[in-house]
Amino acid sequence: MRSVCLDCGQLDAPTAATIDQLARLELAARRSGYELELANANSRLLELIAFVGLSDVLGVESGRETEQRKDPLGVEEESELPDPSVR
Repeated sequence: MRSVCLDCGQLDAPTAATIDQLARLELAARRSGYELELANANSRLLELIAFVGLSDVLGVESGRETEQRKDPLGVEEESELPDPSVR
């Protein structure tokens, strides 16, 4: 399949409208027998694409890995509460 390369270097503050237009371009390209490639996409754009669930459709990977924590925040280990009748 032939491809069309879109330089995303000037997209400093992408919005949902940006993602909408990229998805429409991808659809039009596929219908015409082309594949859309995004070049110079910054981390904000990649994160937004991943957030809306279009990474597979637009052919990008966010490259962001999930954080591994020893203990999840706000969760305490299980223990017995002290007996209020005993002082």
